[in-house]
Amino acid sequence: MTVAAGVFAPGHLGELTRLIPFEMVDDVLATTRRTQARVRLLPARVVVYLLLAGCLFAEVGYRQVWSKLTSGLHGLPIVSPSASALRQARQRLGAAPVRALFDLLRGPAVTTARQVRWGGLLLCVVDGTTLVVADSPANTSRYTKHRCTGGTSSGYPQLRLSALLTCGTRSVLDAVFDPISVGELDQARTLARSLQPGMLLIADRNYAAADLLTTLAATGAELLIRNKANRRLAILRRMRDGSWLSRIGALTVRVIEAQISVTTTTGTHTGDYRLITTLLDPATHPADQLIRIYHERWEIETAYLELKSSILGGRVLRARTLDGIDQEIHALLLTYQLLRTAMTDATDSRPGTDPDRASFTTALNTARDQVVHAAGVIADTVIDLVGVIGAHILNDLLPDRRIRTKTRMIKRSNSKYQARGPNIDRRSYQATISINIIDPGP
Repeated sequence: MTVAAGVFAPGHLGELTRLIPFEMVDDVLATTRRTQARVRLLPARVVVYLLLAGCLFAEVGYRQVWSKLTSGLHGLPIVSPSASALRQARQRLGAAPVRALFDLLRGPAVTTARQVRWGGLLLCVVDGTTLVVADSPANTSRYTKHRCTGGTSSGYPQLRLSALLTCGTRSVLDAVFDPISVGELDQARTLARSLQPGMLLIADRNYAAADLLTTLAATGAELLIRNKANRRLAILRRMRDGSWLSRIGALTVRVIEAQISVTTTTGTHTGDYRLITTLLDPATHPADQLIRIYHERWEIETAYLELKSSILGGRVLRARTLDGIDQEIHALLLTYQLLRTAMTDATDSRPGTDPDRASFTTALNTARDQVVHAAGVIADTVIDLVGVIGAHILNDLLPDRRIRTKTRMIKRSNSKYQARGPNIDRRSYQATISINIIDPGP
């Protein structure tokens, strides 16, 4: 065991500390002016790690999280702060340091895996989801509850979270959250700040609004977005692969219409798709390949499952103040990013391994164990990028990803209703996909 000295000893995240070391946290605290004026029993650095550990152990209160952080610190004089002291320490810290750490660590994971790119373009996806927050007067002043028939409200207050992810590693490029009244399109306009040339953005048909397409294309990123079937698009020029050129507003796009049939052990699912893209040359970007690439948009659904189900377990966010919500969401995103980075480091150590085969559950549970044992906090002279977390991931690789055919259902732990869906053994699941490009006619 090697941890920080004195009152700083509880400030760690097990082996994940290597990805967010003490020096980084201290620099951010200094930049955001949150370093304590005098060393308290709960220094600011320790509180940062407490928040991140709280995301790893979302099922327990902060007093129990503190016990997890200190359980492996045998023989050290460790304080036992009250719940009130921990709450005051989090309030003193505020949201700024955690937000700054997220801004520092967000971005694509470094990897040589070919699956993260197609045609030299980094595959990215944008979509939104909702999170439920604690029902407190402060929270309900900004985040509203679900409106029922007759104008009444019920349930917990909700917020809308939108994220921009890389498809191959599911690393977070950027994220924003707002009251539920703010739509996904408005949030996508904000997330456009993190798009750049060399990216291919994939999105569902909700994002095919003309003004938004113009905003996204202006970043230099290429687009691959599903379009609504009832939109009338003029045929300006036919391409030899069955696609055709059109215009949406001032933007020239290529339109691909296809019927896709996916045959699995549960039967055949067929659907009509109309995709629009700013990749106009069928010689370099064939229509059938673009249709297969569009399937990557499901990666963000998996990421939201990992955030809301694997980490949070469907639970309501803890914070009861607006600043606390800001702090907690950025801590959640930061913890998720650290786990994803550790997973990518592991699969990248074995050339040719698809990052999709890394188990998020394995990474999460191993990271929890490392926190409890205060293990791997400070790296040796020779840094092992794989570590214990990576070793467990490589020993428990998942089979190749099966084809997604329907939206994933997530059941909150406080719901009395069961999510319905076929129970499929992933290891025996078989699927084939056939694509028929539809000629638009004369």
